[in-house]
Amino acid sequence: MMLEVLSDWKTLLWASLSFLVPFSISKLFGWFFQKERSNRGWNKEDNTTSASHPAPAPENLPRKLWKDWPPRDMLGENLQSNLSILGDQLGDNTDFSIRKFKIGHTETHAAIVYINKVSDLKTIQEFVLKPLMMDLGHMDISNLEASCDFKHYVKDHVLPLCTINEIQSLYQVIEGVLTGGTALLIEGIPGGLMLGTGSTVPQNFEEPTSEALVRGPKIGFVNALDENISLLRMRASDPNLRMLKCEVGERNKKNLVISYVDGIADPNLVDEVKRRIESIKIDDPLDSSYIEQLIEDNFMSPFPQVQSTERPDRVIASLLEGRVAILTDGTSYVSIVPVTFSMLLQSPEDYYVRWIPATLIRLLRFFAAFMALLGPAIYISFLSFHQGLIPTKLAISMAGTREGVPFPPFLEALIMEVVIEILREAGLRLPKPVGQTVGLVGGLVIGQAAVEAGIASPLMVIVVSLTAISSFAIPQYDAGIALRMLRFAAMFSAALLGIYGVVMFTLFLTIHFVKLKSFGIPYASPMVPYRLNDWKDFLIRAPLSMMKLRPQMMNVQDQTRQREDPKEGK
Repeated sequence: MMLEVLSDWKTLLWASLSFLVPFSISKLFGWFFQKERSNRGWNKEDNTTSASHPAPAPENLPRKLWKDWPPRDMLGENLQSNLSILGDQLGDNTDFSIRKFKIGHTETHAAIVYINKVSDLKTIQEFVLKPLMMDLGHMDISNLEASCDFKHYVKDHVLPLCTINEIQSLYQVIEGVLTGGTALLIEGIPGGLMLGTGSTVPQNFEEPTSEALVRGPKIGFVNALDENISLLRMRASDPNLRMLKCEVGERNKKNLVISYVDGIADPNLVDEVKRRIESIKIDDPLDSSYIEQLIEDNFMSPFPQVQSTERPDRVIASLLEGRVAILTDGTSYVSIVPVTFSMLLQSPEDYYVRWIPATLIRLLRFFAAFMALLGPAIYISFLSFHQGLIPTKLAISMAGTREGVPFPPFLEALIMEVVIEILREAGLRLPKPVGQTVGLVGGLVIGQAAVEAGIASPLMVIVVSLTAISSFAIPQYDAGIALRMLRFAAMFSAALLGIYGVVMFTLFLTIHFVKLKSFGIPYASPMVPYRLNDWKDFLIRAPLSMMKLRPQMMNVQDQTRQREDPKEGK
């Protein structure tokens, strides 16, 4: 009786398959996902941050809020006490260095405090340590009994430096050290000397090739970890910027640094990043991509859950939003966690131009992402199943262009898309001047030849070309790859069930998209869950004067990033 009621029993069959097949695949992927998490030693509770299962902050990791800065402690005569206070303020940084020594042949203890790579080590060795430890050993300084006389003697007669300033407070020490200076503290003498030993930015920094901008800093990371740390230090003098160094690799050790801003980043997020990195048991992580793949939440997802960038300004902006950066030795890419999909469609240039053109360009990127994902699928579905929805004149024109084409729309689109992907890959692997020529000329020649040979219609070439160009408009290469891969799944869905298949594909993709998390942060944020304040930097880029709060999704310690009174919190 049921078959008699239905106009076509095949419709019921296709509808059942469209539900059962994705459901079975999702269950199978879920089983593989849970098994892999068990192999890594992760469980569901460990995968979340304080948004759902808060964990206690570690006792050995001090958390100083911005409002407690700057400290007003004065430097006393006790050297060890001064160094202890400095250690509490800057001791979490692996590039923070204290060098203790004795002055000349005396028993007077002294110490220098500096940030490695931000200060010039050669200048410190030649013009600070050598005069104080060796040259003073041949001088008679016994008549300099008063502490102030000795400090002035060192300043005026011993240290051959252009810039030497007297300092009295802990604030002056930290401020000077973070900008490349070296603090000299001497036992029994209150205060100290700030020595001008700042290092200049090396000239080997180049503009990032994968994230080019029209307006903005033309500088990118390099393959040396120490140079990348110094680059961040020179561009961000926040005293709460932390650099925690650790090693990864069972056979070949690889150094990496976990960077975050203490007092902004969620302590539980920092602990989760440290825990996942410490759980890595691989022989040799050759690149930061190894680290990204081993710490991501869902390895079965096509979407990247860790953002990689070559731009220091993007890293600093992310740190000030409460995120964590991972710098790996031997690569120019820095990993940022957690990440949301909207971040992958944003460019640093959005904040270097006025908000109206930035908003229009961002909306254009979202439209390009939609076209890169569903453009060919919608064309196939309308041409194969829903010709009645096409305007009459357009339908007649499309039928005329397809005259003589021997393939159905799906196979026609599949052939052209595969050819475009091959050309794209060939252009990437060839030398840069040759690759650009191959990509441009190859696409024009093959497209024209396909139309003349009757293999593809002119409208199909236009659709495929528009899709390929739209994928280039996505700032993040990893996000573009994900959409290119999902495009073929959307095409298969459209070839099976038409627009109904496209809707079902979009529905299942949306379900996965909403369930996906990156270090406990929903991947669809700020769209889901809805947060009105975070929408100021989502589809639109609101004026900078309106973005006074950090993203609520990050559960940061200091929510305010733009205060009405600049003196507030001091």
